[in-house]
Amino acid sequence: MAELIIRQMELSDVDAVLEVEKNTFLAPWPKDIIVQELTDNDHAHYYVLLIDHQLVAYAGMWHVIDDAQVTSIAVTPAFRGQKLGETLFLYLLEQAVRMGAKRFSLEVRVSNTIAQRMYRKFGLVPGGIRKNYYTDNQEDAIVMWVNLS
Repeated sequence: MAELIIRQMELSDVDAVLEVEKNTFLAPWPKDIIVQELTDNDHAHYYVLLIDHQLVAYAGMWHVIDDAQVTSIAVTPAFRGQKLGETLFLYLLEQAVRMGAKRFSLEVRVSNTIAQRMYRKFGLVPGGIRKNYYTDNQEDAIVMWVNLS
């Protein structure tokens, strides 16, 4: 059986995270932004998921006072369909609760119905639309959220 580990992201993970980004998103985050999130943003919390010591997914959120906002979640294509996204998302949610967040939210592409379905499993509901949110194609985002308290 494969060994699955979720741990805090480290600077040494950045290159592997960039590969996940490039294989997942049309407009991946540049390296300097990821490094800045890890080194300069006290509100940022990023985690990686490893299978047999291979980084295959990551997720992050910002926690500010009562609010936790997911910034990114991605699973490398070869490992999709194994519920790793759900495992990592649940871990994020648990960390938000542990940190004292009262609300948990994120934006998701209107076209990403698979992710929306997963988020609904965890109690998130649509709360609004951000028009032209995604810069790569001006697609709208659905804001989804859940009260944690």
